Amino acid sequence: MSKNDIYWNPVLETLPAEKLQMLQLKKFKRIIGWAYNNSPFYRKLYKDAGFEPGDLKTRDDIKKIPKTDKGMLREVQSRAPFPYGDILAVPLNEVTEFRQTSGTTGTPVYQADTWQDWEWWSECWAYILYAQGYRDTDRVFIPFGYNIFVAFWAGHYAAEKLGCEVVPGGVLDTEARILKMQELKCSAFMATPTYVLGMADTARKMGIDPVKDLFIRRITCAGEPGASIPTTKRRMEDSWGAKVYDHIGATEIGAWSYECTSQPGGLHVNEGFFLIEIEDVETGEIIEEPGRSGKMVVTALDRIGKPCIRFDSKDVIQWADHGCDCGRTFRIIKGGVIGRTDDITKVKGVLLAPTAIEEVVRSMSELGNDYQVTVSKKGDIDDILLEIEFNTGYETKKEEVLSRLKDFLRVKVNLGFRIVVHPFGSLPRYEVKSKRFKDLRKEKDGGGH
Repeated sequence: MSKNDIYWNPVLETLPAEKLQMLQLKKFKRIIGWAYNNSPFYRKLYKDAGFEPGDLKTRDDIKKIPKTDKGMLREVQSRAPFPYGDILAVPLNEVTEFRQTSGTTGTPVYQADTWQDWEWWSECWAYILYAQGYRDTDRVFIPFGYNIFVAFWAGHYAAEKLGCEVVPGGVLDTEARILKMQELKCSAFMATPTYVLGMADTARKMGIDPVKDLFIRRITCAGEPGASIPTTKRRMEDSWGAKVYDHIGATEIGAWSYECTSQPGGLHVNEGFFLIEIEDVETGEIIEEPGRSGKMVVTALDRIGKPCIRFDSKDVIQWADHGCDCGRTFRIIKGGVIGRTDDITKVKGVLLAPTAIEEVVRSMSELGNDYQVTVSKKGDIDDILLEIEFNTGYETKKEEVLSRLKDFLRVKVNLGFRIVVHPFGSLPRYEVKSKRFKDLRKEKDGGGH
């Protein structure tokens, strides 16, 4: 295999950084002009800020352009044309695809895509899958309920674009999906980390060993941070005897980052299609150096139906201080998404990221895959409850395991937890995005989650 055989687009993926930045600026100018001329929402936003497209001359000018956020996208939906509002930059009859956000943080946002946008989605995903080793020899199973959420829709079409054989498992239940994967000797599938682990548990209950009796070689994850958390990734890889790769995208943004087969401890930003800025949460300064966390402000450089320009994603990320052995010049975000500014919160004066709890729980083989975390107030004091399950056979070691768990949590998270153990199989199971972290203090304050 030649070096170029590992890239979907060898020219773009190995473009020198200076030329890549020039391309991004050129594309940014184009999408800004398009939005200003065709979207009443964006034109008013920019005029109110005293900005016109001609003011954008250098990359440094980008940070002066007003940001958008999910609240603005929800508000605009109250205006014509129904149901998207005047953020649309194309006539309504050019919209060919409807999707909506999952609504995990409030009212769903409706997403409009033109046919060109849908081809763009597929192309973004083609970069992801090719970088993760998918080829035309793969038979790919898609075990998600095809629905109004974007989930793996674009992954399905990108797999076809690569020449893979795609098996849609939408209406099948988990047992039927496993049997079909076994029958057809599928070599890959895509799912949330929660469902990857849940499918393995179900297979074993059926008397099927995913490692010995199935034929999966690669798994692509999305929807949750688990595949970028080393302990969770290890659980998935051990459960299936397959390589697990992460990808991050969002309905209103697109598929903006991915892990390659070199697995460099982070994810490549698809910089040919997206401009990622990392903004200091306190000062608003744009962070260029590695190792400093901030929130991601993202622009989809080629999405025309409902443009996504300087969107405040609330995702917390940081640049890595290294490149990748794969040779791609696309920069890397270290460890994927660290958390969300919505979820990273102070408990008893300590800054808490839910991903840190997952890393601890999934590091202990005695504990099951499923858990729940609830933060609440007991009088004036914060209370943090962790609900867990023991894997079968470890119930007799309860006190020893709980002692180690509390110690690990204290070291990793710097907090004491109230821990409740439930019978195996009694905590909620999820097929799509899990809802493992609840901050009831926000709900009490009217913040809602």
